[in-house]
Amino acid sequence: MKRSFLKKIALCLATMTASPFVYALAIKSAPQITAFAQEVAQLSAGMTLGSTPVQSDSPYRITFSDEGMLSYGSPYELSENEDAPVQSEESVPPEETVGDAGPQPYPESLENHSGDIITTNYGKQTGTQFINLVGGGQVRNTTSVPNEKLSAESRLLPEFRIDDSDEPQVLIMHTHTTESYEPYSRDFYDDSFISRTTDEEKNVVSVGEKIATELEKAGIGVIHDRTIHDYPSYNGSYDRSRVTVEKILSQYPSIKVVLDIHRDAIEYDDGTRVAPVAVIDGKEAAQVMIISGCDSGNMNYPDYMKNFRFSCLLQKQLEEDYPDLARPILFTYKKYNQNLTTGSILIEMGGHANSIEQAQYAGELVGKSLATALGKIKEEE
Repeated sequence: MKRSFLKKIALCLATMTASPFVYALAIKSAPQITAFAQEVAQLSAGMTLGSTPVQSDSPYRITFSDEGMLSYGSPYELSENEDAPVQSEESVPPEETVGDAGPQPYPESLENHSGDIITTNYGKQTGTQFINLVGGGQVRNTTSVPNEKLSAESRLLPEFRIDDSDEPQVLIMHTHTTESYEPYSRDFYDDSFISRTTDEEKNVVSVGEKIATELEKAGIGVIHDRTIHDYPSYNGSYDRSRVTVEKILSQYPSIKVVLDIHRDAIEYDDGTRVAPVAVIDGKEAAQVMIISGCDSGNMNYPDYMKNFRFSCLLQKQLEEDYPDLARPILFTYKKYNQNLTTGSILIEMGGHANSIEQAQYAGELVGKSLATALGKIKEEE
C-alpha cells in the first residue's frame, strides 16, 4: 500500500515538472496548426458546384437550383451595441457526409415553451461608433477607419451603373441557405428546432424570392440562386458560396450587384431571444441590417469603399421609404466574398426569433427600395 502511494506521488511530481515543456511545445506548434487549417480552407475553396437553370416565365428572371450541395451551422457573433444582447452561437449538428443527410424538414409542431421571445426596434443609436448619414440612416463603424472618411465616402455614388436591358444585373444568393424563422409571431420558442431547414418556403430562400419579385416588377434582371451551401456541412460555407458566385459571374458578366441574404440570431445570456421588428403600414416587418466589409490589410479586398458606397445608397433609400426598417449598417473587418464585385453586400433579414411572415414582408420592402435605389444609378442613354 505504501509502495502504491509513493508511486502516485512520483507520478504527480513528474507531471508538474513536464507541464511547462508540454505548454511550450503547444505554443511552438500553433503556427503549424494554423497553416494546416488554411490548407484545408484552400482545398474546400477549390470545390466545383454544378448549377442547372430552372425555367422562369419572366424575361427578367433566371433561377438556379442545386440540390447536390447542402449546409449547416451557427451564425457569426455580432453585438448590436454594449447594452444589447449578443448574437448567440446556435448548436451545430455533427458533420455528415454530403449526399447522405437527406432534407432537413421544417417541424410540423413547435409548441414547447423552451424560452421567451421579446420584440424590439433598434432605432437611432448614439456613441462614437455611429455615423449619421446625410439622407437618413446610420453606420456602425467597428474599424480604425476614421468616421470622417466614411461620412465622405457615403456621399459618393457606387462605381457601377445599371443598364436598361433584359440582361441579369442582380444576383441574390445565400451562403447560409438553411437559416429559418419561427412559424408565426409569438412570445416563446421551442428549442427542439435549431432554426434551420432545407424547406425553401420556410428559410431565407423565400425571403430572397420576395426581393427578386420586386426587382423583376421594376424591370431589373435578376438571378436567384438557391444552392444550399451550409448543410450538412457548415464548415466551408463561404468557400462553397464563392465558387457558386464566381461561376454565375463568369456566365453573366452583366451582373453588378450580389446580395447574400441571411438572417440574424440575437439572444440574451438567459436564453431570451430577440425579434427585431418595425411596423410598416400597420404590418410587422423584421428589421434588416446591411453588413459592409472592410479590409484589415491582408484580405485581398482593396475596393471595399466602393461596396460601402452601395451599402449607403441602399441604407438611405430604406430610411427614406420605410423609417426604422433598417438597423445601422455594420462596417467591420470582414470580407464575406464581397471582393467579387463592387456591389456586393450581406443583408441580415431579421433573426431566428422573427416569424417567417415578418421576414418575407421585409424582403418585399427591401426589394422595392433596392429597385428605387438602382433606378437612381442607371446608365445615361
